[in-house]
Amino acid sequence: MEKSTVAAEFHWLSSSIKSLISTPTESHRRGYTIHEFDVVIIEDETGGYVAFVPALPGCHTQGDTQEELIENIKEAIELYIETLMKDEKKELLQQRVVGIQKVKALA
Repeated sequence: MEKSTVAAEFHWLSSSIKSLISTPTESHRRGYTIHEFDVVIIEDETGGYVAFVPALPGCHTQGDTQEELIENIKEAIELYIETLMKDEKKELLQQRVVGIQKVKALA
């Protein structure tokens, strides 16, 4: 995939994630707060996509389409947050990804 295509898809996915996560849900109306999360999305070698949330260790999902992936990662984040104790939640919600860097190494 060309760099311009990857950049365009990343921008689309980033906008979609922010839009979905920022959309008030039933949980929001019940007193929950909406938070924005950094999500890393990669193409799965067998097709489809995989996403994970660096601020939430072990929070990941997959989807056959980008739209399905966005819905799945939103649900995964909400379920993950529900399992946290108050102190854990406060600490994890303060973490932010500051960048993604390509690093060359022998493999």
